[in-house]
Amino acid sequence: MYAKIVKFIQDTFVAQKFISLHEPRFIGNEKKYLNDCIDSTFVSSVGAYVDRFEKEFALHVGSKYAIATVNGTAALHVSLVLMGVGESDEVITQPLTFIATCNAITYCGAKPIFVDVDRDTLGLSPEALRTFLNENAHIKDNQCINKITKKVIKACVPMHTFGHPCRIDEIKAICDEWHIALIEDAAESLGSYYKGRHTGTFGRVGAFSFNGNKIITSGGGGVVVTDDEVLAKKAKHITTTAKVPHKWLFVHDEIGYNYRLPNLNAALLVAQLEQLNNFLENKRDLAKRYEAFFKDSKISYVKEPKDSKSNYWLNAIILENKEQRDIFLEYTNSNGVMSRPIWTLMNKLEMFKACQCGDLSNASWLEERVVNIPSSVRI
Repeated sequence: MYAKIVKFIQDTFVAQKFISLHEPRFIGNEKKYLNDCIDSTFVSSVGAYVDRFEKEFALHVGSKYAIATVNGTAALHVSLVLMGVGESDEVITQPLTFIATCNAITYCGAKPIFVDVDRDTLGLSPEALRTFLNENAHIKDNQCINKITKKVIKACVPMHTFGHPCRIDEIKAICDEWHIALIEDAAESLGSYYKGRHTGTFGRVGAFSFNGNKIITSGGGGVVVTDDEVLAKKAKHITTTAKVPHKWLFVHDEIGYNYRLPNLNAALLVAQLEQLNNFLENKRDLAKRYEAFFKDSKISYVKEPKDSKSNYWLNAIILENKEQRDIFLEYTNSNGVMSRPIWTLMNKLEMFKACQCGDLSNASWLEERVVNIPSSVRI
C-alpha cells in the first residue's frame, strides 16, 4: 500500500527527484516588485510596499486593519500584548500546535493551559474548553479566575491547524461568556473560511504567518489583523520600537519591539497575494485527488470540517496506529517523498510539562497517527 502511495504522489508531482512537503512558488511579479523596491532604496521598514500590503491584506481577509510584522511569532506576541497578557496571567491554548503559539505566550511572562482538540478539525474543542472552565474557573470582578492557581485566565488562543478552521464561533461565545480575550492563531489558514467568514477575524485580534513553507511567503513575515482602530494604532506603534514621530529626535514613549516587516519582504508579499486565489484553486484540486485516492483505504484523509472552506495548506492523513505511522514515515522519506508527523504535544515538552492540562485524549490519539504529505502548488 505504501508503495502505491509513493507512486501516486510521484505521478502527481511529476519531474521531481525529491518531493518536498511544501515549496514556495514565485511565478508572478515577485522579481519586478523586488527590483522596484531596490531601485527606490526603501528596502527596510519604511516603504510603499509595506503600506500597500497591509491595505490589500486587510481587504482580502475582511478586517479593517492589518499590521505587518517580521514573522508570525512576532504577530502572535504583539496580539497577546494588545490583549494585556502579562506576568502571572494564564492563556488557554491547544497542545496540538506549532511551538510558536506557546513561545509567544511565554514571551509575555504568562503560562499556557492546555485544552483538548476535536478530531475532525484538529483544533481547539469548544466542548473541552467549556468543560475545563466549568470545572476549574469562576468569574470574579469580570475576570476569569483559575480556582487552582488563583491566577487570571486572560486569553484563549485556538489555532486553525493545517488551514482547517476550528469551531471558532462556539469558542468565541464561550470566551465572551467567561470574560476571556480571544486571539486567533491563523498562521496556517490564509484563504480559509468558517461559515463564510475568514479565519483570524472572529477574535479581537488574529495573527498570520508568511514563513517560507506557508501558502504565500516572503521568506518570513507575519501580520496582525483587527477591526479595532485603537488596537491597530497601538500595534503599529509598539512594532516600530514605540518611536514617537519627530523630524530628528529619537523619542520612545514605552517598551517597543523591532518587529517591523522590511519593504523588501512586503514587495514579495504583494506579488504573492496576487497569486493567492490561483494557489488556493490549485491546492483544492490536489486535495480532491488525495481524497479520491484514499477513499477506499484504511488510511483516512483529513477533509475540511463542516461549515468550513479550508485552504488545504498541508494535506494530512491518519494512519491506523503509531507503529504504522512510523513505518510510513520511514518508507516515504527513504523513497524520495517527504512526509512528517504532526507536532509533539506541547505539554510533553520539557518547558511546558508543569502546565495545567485538561483531558487530552483526542490530541494524544491524533499525535500518534497524523502525518503530513506533499502539498505544494503544482506547476
